[in-house]
Amino acid sequence: MSHSPARTFSEGILSDQPWGKLTWLASRELKNSTTMTFGRVTIPADQTNPRHRHPNCDEILHLLSGRLEHSLGDEKFLLHPGDTISIPAGQWHNARALDGMDAEMVICFSSADRQTEFET
Repeated sequence: MSHSPARTFSEGILSDQPWGKLTWLASRELKNSTTMTFGRVTIPADQTNPRHRHPNCDEILHLLSGRLEHSLGDEKFLLHPGDTISIPAGQWHNARALDGMDAEMVICFSSADRQTEFET
């Protein structure tokens, strides 16, 4: 894998999950950022990712296509393509793809070494 600041999607690190796919495109592990993590996420139609939080960084999620119901703490937000949600460090959250359509988004974290904890 190249250590160039430019990266194609196929050069990302794919993380296949039971609820969808993440492709990491920038991070310390990828050797192209020392301050941020960036990736693209697909949550398939009617799937939900588990409630989780990132104790060491903020997250920004930008929805490219589909619709999402995104929980943040005790609140729920309906996101349409072009909408963005900002998630503070340590805040429990998750997302569910709606309307029988895949939800495509990009996510960015304020740490090159994001940590994730799952609600039990």
